[in-house]
Amino acid sequence: MRTAILTLLLAASVFAAGPADSVNPMIGTAGDGQTFPATGVPFGMTSWTPQTRDGETKCIAPYYEKDTRIQGFRASHFLSGSCTQDYGSVTIMPLTGALKVAPADRASAFQRASEKMTPYRYDVTLDDSAIRASLAATSRAGILEFRFPSPAEAWILVQVNSRAGEGQVHIDAARQEVSGYNPVHRLYAGAGKPAGFSGYFVARFERPFRAFGVWSGADKHDGIAEQGGARGAPGAYLSFAARAGDAILVKVGTSFTSIEEARRNLDAEILGWNLDQVAQLAQRAWDEALSRIEIRGASDSRRRIFYTALYHSLLLPRTFSDVSGTYPGFAGSGRTETARGFTYYTDFSLWDTFRALHPLLTIIDPKRTADMAQSLIAMGQQGGWLPIYPAWNSYTQEMIGDHASVMIADAYLKGIRGFDAAEAYRLMRQNAMETPQSHDLYVDGRGRRALDSYLKYGFIPLEDPVRDAFHRGEQVSRTLEYAYDDFVLSRMAHALGKTEDEKLFLARAANYRNIIDPATGFARGRHADGTWATPFDPAGKYPYITEGLPFQYTFFVPQDIQGLIQLAGGRAAFIDKLDQLFDGRHYDHGNEPSHHIAYLYDYAGVPWKTQQRVRRVMDEQYLDQPAGIAGNDDCGQMSAWYVISALGFYSVAPGTPVYQIGTPLFDQAVIHAGSRAFTIRARGAAEGHPYIQSATLNGKPLTRTWLSHEEIVKGGELVFAMGPAPNRSWGARPADAPPSITGAR
Repeated sequence: MRTAILTLLLAASVFAAGPADSVNPMIGTAGDGQTFPATGVPFGMTSWTPQTRDGETKCIAPYYEKDTRIQGFRASHFLSGSCTQDYGSVTIMPLTGALKVAPADRASAFQRASEKMTPYRYDVTLDDSAIRASLAATSRAGILEFRFPSPAEAWILVQVNSRAGEGQVHIDAARQEVSGYNPVHRLYAGAGKPAGFSGYFVARFERPFRAFGVWSGADKHDGIAEQGGARGAPGAYLSFAARAGDAILVKVGTSFTSIEEARRNLDAEILGWNLDQVAQLAQRAWDEALSRIEIRGASDSRRRIFYTALYHSLLLPRTFSDVSGTYPGFAGSGRTETARGFTYYTDFSLWDTFRALHPLLTIIDPKRTADMAQSLIAMGQQGGWLPIYPAWNSYTQEMIGDHASVMIADAYLKGIRGFDAAEAYRLMRQNAMETPQSHDLYVDGRGRRALDSYLKYGFIPLEDPVRDAFHRGEQVSRTLEYAYDDFVLSRMAHALGKTEDEKLFLARAANYRNIIDPATGFARGRHADGTWATPFDPAGKYPYITEGLPFQYTFFVPQDIQGLIQLAGGRAAFIDKLDQLFDGRHYDHGNEPSHHIAYLYDYAGVPWKTQQRVRRVMDEQYLDQPAGIAGNDDCGQMSAWYVISALGFYSVAPGTPVYQIGTPLFDQAVIHAGSRAFTIRARGAAEGHPYIQSATLNGKPLTRTWLSHEEIVKGGELVFAMGPAPNRSWGARPADAPPSITGAR
């Protein structure tokens, strides 16, 4: 009865195409995007994808648009848009004819025209065998169907993508299952060391197989049921007699805890053998998530760009806990933990995603935001220190700053609850005040890098090489980011009534002044004796700047843009410096340090220039094509920038509950924040009218160039009158500028 009712409900839910069908998963699979066509559900534990590149190699995604052969279908944990490595993955491939196990040998040609690619389902025809392959997935399980057009000796291969000497597969013919595991290794801090857990899987087949065997490297063993990775990645091969039109189905449960939990996840999430049903449930999940923002007045191309960007924004951080709540303890603790009352997430690319992705989630998914904050707190409790950039459930010390504090504080200061704020603050304060007493723990990734120098000098001098970091040096960028982190910590202290801490961290928020050279007006390397590094060119590349230029990093003072304006010599000088950055082609949207800069004109009384620059970035850097993302998508940050900017605002300083106004891209957008709707109307915006002439908020004139978080989430209507030429008086008064530590003049 339950199955029949579910089938009827699913049949009734087949309606006009929703936003999931506007997603183009090919965007980002060429150029520098580093995305892949992830199939499953939002924030899933495992994403399924066609595999065109084998192995788990740093900076190699599972799939690239330029590749012409498919090696299999992978249960992947690659960080979308990153330059990291896949981990704990397994690949499944159907064959006919002679048995071939090596990825390059078994790979099949395919035609792009045969691919049907959505967030919830993937289909393709493998030319070498004419097999039609289809897949769909839930959070922790996937289902694959291989349809054979003619009678054939069919093979299904299951390969663990582990390193040589590691991993295992086991065949249980009685259960019609293949199970196994792929040990996970760390990257950056502790690179190459075991992460303390594996990717586990259970692959269950709908029909019995008539023969089987295993392989490792070039060695194949017919009739053997178990294989380790002695000579290479281990795998299992299963033989079936396929008649014309036969479909062989396999369901795969995944877990990071154990094979038993993988089996439980499979049993809980995929009850039968209906791939269409799983795809419809996944489609419903994507439509619900993507429909939290509705857009109108967009061309088909812009609609695809927008909803693809939102799709990419909803892939990570990933679910790490099982259906039962179990998950491996953080930092290789060896314990099995249980998430009680929340879902535990990992793979936080926080140097990137604190900027736009997490602020976006505070608006459209506050409950998940609370779970993510609690996940970071749990990591801090289990490992002893709040992580900086936790990935593969480990400390990494990849990138700089201390932005887990920002993500948590931003949520709390926007009124999101459901996590332990007192414990969060204890961990945040510890990061800002202490260094681990154990040097081994410090090297392993705990604590802020170069904190002692920062506390001693108020900046990190060039004499401190910051050796125990993946990104060594970068002293100026670290100083700027720590000063901002300290400001956010002062806001959290204020909210919790910790007055002395508030004063302490607010004073440290001014440390940015210590590395702005008054002679040049730019952030610049500084020695312990106070002298400045020479030679110096603001457009030059230096080891004391992180992935950018002094020209870009000078503007990373999100907590006190008005103070930066004063250091620049006033509004006119500040505007001129911003113009030099853009007109001199020093703005680099392909990397995060530039992402907030176009919005800084709002602070200087020329918001029309923000509107001009932001619209140009949206038009030129985001395209409806495989190479349609300007740089690495970085776990959704690049995409989230577009989503939130297209709505007409951006969060320059997460940790303050305000958003700076830019330029809306669509005639109408509706944000569904819980049961309330916030409607943004901008008639003509989509027709090439990027400039705001006037605005009203809930019927009242709005001249300030910012919105509060509360104004958005409580619902209402923001109406912009748009035009083809700037209105230079709108938002031009000092009183219209967004908040800053230093008051506007």
